[in-house]
Amino acid sequence: MPYTKVVCLLLFVTGSYCMSPYETESRSDGHNFVIILTDDQDIMLHGMSSMSNTLRQIANKGITFTNAFTTSPVCCPSRSSILTGKYAHNHKTTNNSRAGGCYGSFWQQTIEPMALPVLLSNAGYDTFYAGKYLNEYFSKTVPPGWSQWFGLHGNSRYYNFTVNENGKTVRYTDQYFTDYLHLKSLDFLNNTSASKPFLVMIAPPAPHAPFTPAERHKDLFPNAKAIRTPNFNISSSPLQKHWLLTMQPDTLPSEFISEIDTIHRKRWQTLMAIDEMVQGIVSILEEKKLLENTYIFFTSDNGFHLGQFSQVYDKRQPYETDIRVPLLVRGPSIESKTVQHSAVALIDIVPTILQLANLEHSSSLDGRPLPLNDDKNDVFERQILIEYWGEGNLDTYNSECPWSAHDKLQLCTIDAACHCQDSWNNTFNCVRHLGEDLNFIYCEFKDNQNFVEAYDISNDLYEMNNIGYDILPSIRAKYSLAIQNLSSCIGPTCNIIY
Repeated sequence: MPYTKVVCLLLFVTGSYCMSPYETESRSDGHNFVIILTDDQDIMLHGMSSMSNTLRQIANKGITFTNAFTTSPVCCPSRSSILTGKYAHNHKTTNNSRAGGCYGSFWQQTIEPMALPVLLSNAGYDTFYAGKYLNEYFSKTVPPGWSQWFGLHGNSRYYNFTVNENGKTVRYTDQYFTDYLHLKSLDFLNNTSASKPFLVMIAPPAPHAPFTPAERHKDLFPNAKAIRTPNFNISSSPLQKHWLLTMQPDTLPSEFISEIDTIHRKRWQTLMAIDEMVQGIVSILEEKKLLENTYIFFTSDNGFHLGQFSQVYDKRQPYETDIRVPLLVRGPSIESKTVQHSAVALIDIVPTILQLANLEHSSSLDGRPLPLNDDKNDVFERQILIEYWGEGNLDTYNSECPWSAHDKLQLCTIDAACHCQDSWNNTFNCVRHLGEDLNFIYCEFKDNQNFVEAYDISNDLYEMNNIGYDILPSIRAKYSLAIQNLSSCIGPTCNIIY
């Protein structure tokens, strides 16, 4: 079969990057792929419970990964990892700002030309994207590799949105964004040819703030309340949690609890349009006789907390609420109603798709193929790096809150009781370590205290008891070394057990 030169891969050589070409096998008879990527959807707080169509059509017809993790618990770095199969320290997108690499020059010039759509497009695939791309995407440029492109300008929106439609900027005021994405995806699938494989990626805004449901869904779940986990609205002592979580107020006033319940309900409501979209996509694939040759991935860029440790709502923390995400996959050869407990990461999606497409893939990929058909009773050992760069400077504090600019805080708002969601010293690296008899996380914060947090998740699911200062020095040293190695890993070295 003919070979197509694919842009190139990144090689880490003497501390710098150089470009080296590699080849993928061109083909026209491969599997099809659909990726549905939600925004801030939790799994720990029952974030999938309301999505009956999605559970029936994907989970019940495929595999559910119970230990799936984002490698960076914030939108742009995570989405960049999903598109490339790389950790953030390799694709260089460290936060949601242009200065932090979000749709910055390094991404556009070096990373984007070797991302998943380019690899599949060069192998003969039709490629379709609709929805939120990267937070700082405000462009008339269609990213490379996409045959059809409907990319949202900026962050998540439900109404009053601007979209780049194949190079043309179009503004919408009255249409609900998830419904717009639904119609665009159905139009693509309805006109696709069975003779040419395709990649479809759809990225709706839900359940991200401002939590705006479609009008037809705004009265659903009237009695739903936020999940009262054991760590819900509790205070944190200076030895139990890093500084950001110990700030005042110790616990949230009752009026904020009511607001958290409202947000929980609205988040569920926003997901209903996605649930309808999932049903629509499955139905048209079935109608076109494409379903049995199509892999459908359903996941989210990161998780979410709602009241845990007295933080009102956000992500950006190393706890299970924020880093564990839904991941469901349906497709050929996957046994129905399979549950897999092995640790997997969002960086595994790219190598999985390349493997399923029978394409050679670069050794620079940090992820590895998902265990779609492994024995569900086997839990293989793995260490996954969780990395986050805290944001906060002299200009990001809120004068309405009782803090100083010199605290370098961010996301401090009256409606969150001035319990800030981020700060300069909310920078951390963690090792999430799972195995047959092991379920553990170890984190190091880059702050003035060099604070450490560690939890035995098998006995402390809600991370109430920080054992970072109680574990044996040898164990702590082992995990500290693992963080050091994983934080600079590339490709195969990212999958060594340290």
